[in-house]
Amino acid sequence: MQNLPALLGLVAALSAGVVSPGPSFVIVARTAVATSREDGVAAALGMGGGGMLFATAAVLGLNALLLAVPVVYLALKVAGGLYLAYLGLRIWKSAHSPLAMVGMATGAGKNTRKSLLLGFSTQISNPKTAIVYASVFAAFLPSNPSLTFNLILVAIVFMIETSWYSLVALALASERPRNAYLRYKAWLDRVAGGVMMALGLELVSSAYRA
Repeated sequence: MQNLPALLGLVAALSAGVVSPGPSFVIVARTAVATSREDGVAAALGMGGGGMLFATAAVLGLNALLLAVPVVYLALKVAGGLYLAYLGLRIWKSAHSPLAMVGMATGAGKNTRKSLLLGFSTQISNPKTAIVYASVFAAFLPSNPSLTFNLILVAIVFMIETSWYSLVALALASERPRNAYLRYKAWLDRVAGGVMMALGLELVSSAYRA
């Protein structure tokens, strides 16, 4: 393939970005240990869907739009930051709530749709991710990519996002991490909630600093 070097560069850059810690990791990890393996994988699929949406937007020139209309990016920052902070507050407030183990026999998979939507909404609520995609695509995307190339690229983005977060979900949904979570649930939820709130508020404050 003529554009194989560009494709490999895109894959390498996006893979490095995906594995870096952030709100997506916090949500998938907590979903996996607090509910079930199925719910964790569903959240991972939601992350993949959000990544695919960002990849499609980047291919269509989202970066140019955000540069041309800065107020759109600022609005996305504020809205996304407030949503992440809201998720963090919910996790913090539930720190002392008893945990109903969704992963048990009759309850497994009940909330997979909810987990899927949670993963998707968390992914798309962070406009910095959109900028990362747009920047990476601007650096590596061929000048005149074919429709086939773009479709392959978007599909690869979905696989990268989904594969990584599925691995996280499968690893953390096993018995030992789950038991550790149950033992220290209050503290772990406070840490996870605090991280989410801090990330969200930092995103909002960065919009006002711009």
